[in-house]
Amino acid sequence: MMMRVMICSAAILALSACGGAENEATDGGDAETAVAVIPESLAPFGHGYPNAGDACRRLGESAATSNYLDDSALLVGCPDEASAEALGGEIVGNIEGVRLVSIAMGDANVGLGENAPVDATPATPKEVAIRGPNSLETRCTDRVAQETGARVTGTNRIEESEAAIAIYVNVDGAQAPWRCLAYRDGTVGEVMYTGSEGAL
Repeated sequence: MMMRVMICSAAILALSACGGAENEATDGGDAETAVAVIPESLAPFGHGYPNAGDACRRLGESAATSNYLDDSALLVGCPDEASAEALGGEIVGNIEGVRLVSIAMGDANVGLGENAPVDATPATPKEVAIRGPNSLETRCTDRVAQETGARVTGTNRIEESEAAIAIYVNVDGAQAPWRCLAYRDGTVGEVMYTGSEGAL
């Protein structure tokens, strides 16, 4: 009987030694085979990021991640600081020990054309010069010549206001100047004769 107790004790010791060796192997195993434990609450998907088998994983939309999602960035979860920093993105949070990393992907609206979101701030219109080449004055003289079919002999005067620029031009055969309303963005509004209509 004593022999059986000794054999059983030896067997138990041998088995416990094997079990301890197994735990040591998994506790100190190489980092490449360690699998990230990312909770389902973060909606992980894929088999690793950036490559299959990597510890980090892409994260989808969930109650826990919704505040971190961005249409121009990927959201990735990493099990430790080192793997998160290695991605090169911005660490934006930590949920249940998982580092959330936002990785910019550039402008998400590139290529959308006319369906792209409208910029809330209108572009400041470029002001066109009042005098000089391709100025409001030359645009007005061209428009008056087109309206009258006569030669414009020169500018009579220019009156500026906040709303528009009134440019008065002299035309061959007319007893009074023609007025052209132009705007600082380069558009030409109305053109009208300032004298008596019967004198035309």
